[in-house]
Amino acid sequence: MPQSRQLSAIMFTDIVGYTALMGKDEHKAFALLNKNRQLQKSFIEAFNGRWIKELGDGTMASFNTVSDAVNAAVKIQEACNAASDFQLRIGIHQGEVVFENDDVFGDAVNIAARIQAAANPGCIFISEAVNHNVANKKDIETQFVKEEILKNVSQPVRMYQVMIAGSEISIPEKPVAKVVENSIAVLPFANMSSDPEQEFFSDGITEEIINMLAQVPQLKVIGRTSSFAFKGKNLDLKFIGEQLKVSYILEGSVRKSGNKLRVTAQLIKVEDGFHLYSEKFDRELEDIFAIQDEVSLAILNAIKIKLFVTNKEAVLKKYTENVEAYQLYLQGRFHVNKFTPDGFIKAIEYFNAAIAIDQNYAIAYSGMSFCYMNLGHQWLAPEKCLPQAIKAANNSLELNGEIAESHLAVGRVKLHCELKAREAEIEFKKAIAINRNSAEIHVQLGFCAMILGNNKEAIEHASKADSLDPFSLLNLWYIACIYWADGDPEKLLMIGKRCVEMESNFPGGHMWNGVAYILLKRYEEAIPELEMAVNLYPNMEGLLRLGWCYGLMGHKMKALETIEKMKKIDGSDIVGNAPIGIVYGCIGESDTAFQYFNKAIELHDFRMNWIKFAFRDTQMDMKDPRVLRLYEKIGLPYE
Repeated sequence: MPQSRQLSAIMFTDIVGYTALMGKDEHKAFALLNKNRQLQKSFIEAFNGRWIKELGDGTMASFNTVSDAVNAAVKIQEACNAASDFQLRIGIHQGEVVFENDDVFGDAVNIAARIQAAANPGCIFISEAVNHNVANKKDIETQFVKEEILKNVSQPVRMYQVMIAGSEISIPEKPVAKVVENSIAVLPFANMSSDPEQEFFSDGITEEIINMLAQVPQLKVIGRTSSFAFKGKNLDLKFIGEQLKVSYILEGSVRKSGNKLRVTAQLIKVEDGFHLYSEKFDRELEDIFAIQDEVSLAILNAIKIKLFVTNKEAVLKKYTENVEAYQLYLQGRFHVNKFTPDGFIKAIEYFNAAIAIDQNYAIAYSGMSFCYMNLGHQWLAPEKCLPQAIKAANNSLELNGEIAESHLAVGRVKLHCELKAREAEIEFKKAIAINRNSAEIHVQLGFCAMILGNNKEAIEHASKADSLDPFSLLNLWYIACIYWADGDPEKLLMIGKRCVEMESNFPGGHMWNGVAYILLKRYEEAIPELEMAVNLYPNMEGLLRLGWCYGLMGHKMKALETIEKMKKIDGSDIVGNAPIGIVYGCIGESDTAFQYFNKAIELHDFRMNWIKFAFRDTQMDMKDPRVLRLYEKIGLPYE
């Protein structure tokens, strides 16, 4: 029989404890073996599988699609668990294999067998390649378990468990992390109001207390995104504390009815569950500022942090004295945190309404600047949004130069809208001096340092940001960018995979995985990741990396097709010149590439900030005098 080579999903199964059973009761062991064979063959056939062979008490089958393989495994495992006669371990991997004489060979076979051996009794373990293909299937739920070096497999293999009824839940293996003594996470206060629309208020109070405590340099405060990752989840506080690496947790609730307000707060020590502080406030709505002050000061007193006068002023500072404007601002923040175009547009409306009541509301201008910048870079016409982002940031700083948010806003627009990295760095350093607990400021400072060639400083800020807000996908995106700039594909891949674990449909995670594989020259592995990113969200970032990969692989026509897709994205004439130029550079059309780069500089395309790393990775001629001229225009160091 001739050989045939094809992509297949390979499934291995094994009966748990069969060898021991054979030694005790040979007749029963053979009966179970026959039952297992009949049980599996019917399901393999039902899902278009191909029974390959038996290996002692194990079996091997192949499937044309991973969905069929996983669904067959689920049915097999469910039937086996229901029968209660024996347990199976099942492992599945997808890869290129060779079929010959009713047998199958290849690395994919070895990997599937090793994954099966690593599975827990009654469980189905799958490889990352399989997981990527079933991640969007509504009827299949998976959970990351571990990364392990398997025998005769050159690269570490990441394994996931397919969740089915009756199977043991494998706890992901994580290293034990050191907890900072004075560290706290403020969990989202529960909305106890009868009106679910008041959720913005309970979320807002939580965020305000986080911001107040963040002003204390002696205290590590976990960022909003990571604290809110546990919203609505009835989890043990000790588990949450271990996940966030904190020694204290604050939780509470808010009930708002008309002008009446009830707020409860409890401070718990993670180590032993002891309540260090508990209080209930029944007040009028106008007392909300006083309640937040009392809670924040009580927490610091309970964990024995002594405030100096300047610290106390920072913790108790008010951005507005008007409760109505404050509520509008909280509604704006609620919509910002949705991170959608509709959310940003709605947030701008609320910020404007708050400013109409209090024209000196600096932090509302800062929030508005953030909304306009993101809209202009991703969703709406940049020429309309980016000037508004700059104007709102400058208004914020003019009104109040003593709050971190104003300097952060100005730093953001200088970096991402004006291509002024050195001026942005100055603003970010002013912001971090006011609030050292801001993960976003650290990550933006790291981004600046990266652009200016200070890689060590960039990585230090990235690590600090990660410790302050480890579940923030946005921050992880920037952190990944820093590791890409540093030329560290292993750490980049680690961050990309973390993103995918946290949110399988986050395109940024798949994109950075693809970039890491490109740096490792594993182009065939990069393409599926980049295609996944583009399928999830066909924006400039994903298409740029996909076109880049095609260019490096010598697939010029596919790279040109990607360029055409980039040109059709709204706003590409403003913020698409740099990525289009990079892909042209990848296919050797340098003259065209530099035309786009020069236009990108004229239009302040923010992606020109990292053009030197693109030059490095696209294999363009770094000695071309046009490269030096570009660097000079942007103010980047030439290396």
